[in-house]
Amino acid sequence: MLELHDVTKRYGERLALDHVSFTVGDGRLTGFVGGNGAGKTTTMRIILGVLASDGGTVTLGGATLTDADRRRFGYMPEERGLYPKMRVLEQTVYLARLHGWSAAAAHRNALELLERLGLGERTNDTIESLSLGNQQRAQIAAALVHRPEVLVLDEPFSGLDPMAVETVQSVLADVAASGAPVLFSSHQLDIVERLCDDLVIIAGGRIAAAGSGDALRTRHGSERWELLTSGDLGWLRQQPGIRVADFDGGWAVFEAESDAARQAALAEAVARGGVVSFTREHTTLAQIFKEVVL
Repeated sequence: MLELHDVTKRYGERLALDHVSFTVGDGRLTGFVGGNGAGKTTTMRIILGVLASDGGTVTLGGATLTDADRRRFGYMPEERGLYPKMRVLEQTVYLARLHGWSAAAAHRNALELLERLGLGERTNDTIESLSLGNQQRAQIAAALVHRPEVLVLDEPFSGLDPMAVETVQSVLADVAASGAPVLFSSHQLDIVERLCDDLVIIAGGRIAAAGSGDALRTRHGSERWELLTSGDLGWLRQQPGIRVADFDGGWAVFEAESDAARQAALAEAVARGGVVSFTREHTTLAQIFKEVVL
């Protein structure tokens, strides 16, 4: 388990990270989200040892991280860092060899990974000749080729088309299923919500919320209900204890001040006839993000 305890970082007078603490569990995909400049990349660089913190600790399995530990990590920076003139397979094998893999094993694993990431037909192309989306896939392959025990990815889905997103999601899920802690940042909240077991929201260098998706919805989500009828729901605005959040003819989303008020509203809808559906609205990560950040 990867843990951050009260990590701080200053750039001159600016406090970039203010006692940042969260956990990335073994075998769990943890999404790390926040606005530009919130502190995501700085946090990741401290985890990897690229930056030194000004306070706090980063531990793995309860022990302070060492250089030897970090050699077992996989890291993909937001900025592409592969050698542009090298061929895709050559580059991927080279990186596996740097991690101590034999030539044969590195070649075999690189081919298998590139094929799975949809680069099987581009292995002999140079990095610079690839489209931006395929360069992103190659960057992901570089982070995974040595089969890391911990994976940290900064914006891995940037520039990927929907099919490529699905492919990368599947690969990352398999890495987590092997038992590795996986932390990745993304501005694409729908992908984070769909893929992750746990979420960490950072704002202004502080952790605004952290936990599983269900826990965050319970803690921060509003209890809203969606009602669909074949009639007109204009009467719902005058229903005691009900606040209508959205409305369109026979469809409405509302909040109820109590269970009794909600049940009374449903009973009135049934009495008027034509109820098609009545469900609790799913609180999205985007809604939670707005609540805790804005």
